[in-house]
Amino acid sequence: MNTSKDKVVNKRASDPIDQLIFEKGLRMKSIWFDRELDLIIVLLNNKKLLKRPLSDFKRLFEAKEEQLNRFVNNGIDIHWHDLDEDLSLRGFLKYELSKMDTPLSVR
Repeated sequence: MNTSKDKVVNKRASDPIDQLIFEKGLRMKSIWFDRELDLIIVLLNNKKLLKRPLSDFKRLFEAKEEQLNRFVNNGIDIHWHDLDEDLSLRGFLKYELSKMDTPLSVR
């Protein structure tokens, strides 16, 4: 039985990342892979880029090129059916925030 107390109505996200995604409409627009640089590169709909080492994800890192490029991006999540792998915008944003606590280094 559904009652009105079971429904969440006009509840605002308390997490700043969730606010960006679900209230402000932040989305992943495009995704690229560069094996030579060990990178996953994500273009957001606000013209910002996020990047993460491809080697952080064993299944993706070991995938054949055709498998790696066969994914579904709904803007919030990326799914590789053949590889049984999922990545999220939330995860990319949390990774970027975690790097902010790390001192800058020259490579």
